Amino acid sequence: MKFAICNEIFDGWALKRICEFCRPLGYEGVELSPFTLGEKPVELSKADRLLIRQTVEGGGMEVVGLHWLLAKTTGFYVTHPDAAIRRTTAEYLLALVHLCADLGGKVMVIGSPKQRSLLPGVSTAQAMEFAAEVFRPSLEPALSRGVTLAIEPLGPAETDFLTTAAQGIELIDRLHHPAFRLHLDVKAMSSEPKPIPQIISDSAKHIAHVHVNDPNLRGPGMGDVDHGPIVAALRQAGYDGWLSVETFDTSVPPETTARESVRYLKQVCAL
Repeated sequence: MKFAICNEIFDGWALKRICEFCRPLGYEGVELSPFTLGEKPVELSKADRLLIRQTVEGGGMEVVGLHWLLAKTTGFYVTHPDAAIRRTTAEYLLALVHLCADLGGKVMVIGSPKQRSLLPGVSTAQAMEFAAEVFRPSLEPALSRGVTLAIEPLGPAETDFLTTAAQGIELIDRLHHPAFRLHLDVKAMSSEPKPIPQIISDSAKHIAHVHVNDPNLRGPGMGDVDHGPIVAALRQAGYDGWLSVETFDTSVPPETTARESVRYLKQVCAL
């Protein structure tokens, strides 16, 4: 497994500086939030997209993909009852597929809980239908460009739609497409009643990408969750992709998060 880190952790840092700091620590990939690339990331020119990719690759790393897809946007909503809003959201996600591919990324993590939670009058069953409708137009273009859309179950503190891996798999089964798979997040899995290794085992054939962190909003090894059994379960499931550090506690300096997280990941992966 390879180690990556999410760029929004380094608030205000240029990509070049992030790579120069993280590559010597042992990170090989950087995961990008679109809002860090500009106010209208899907309108970036071909030249700007190439420059971002060259900056990361020139720093000895690669763009893993995109996450926080709908963060800091307006007018987009995955489960909205208004068909026009769903259509606009689908068009934006399709544009992100091409942005991701142009940057060299291979995965788009579909989290953005505030743009998918159930609105008044919308049932879970209807939300499943709406979400499938929004994601479906991106799937064939994503497949052709080598991008996987990975749905991210999130805990009930963040959303009331798709709060378990099993529910994420229900949507995956509904779409039944090789470009639509599952993203697992340690913090989110910690909110489920099942032990995390069991969630991983039950989800094995669907896993496309993994975020490592702790329920305390800090990096792996900076809280109570033991990632050793998690890594062991991922290996047993045949996962050999990225372990991507995603944190939310901005009181911790990004340098500390990056150093301590990768030090711990190296330790548990060596077991």
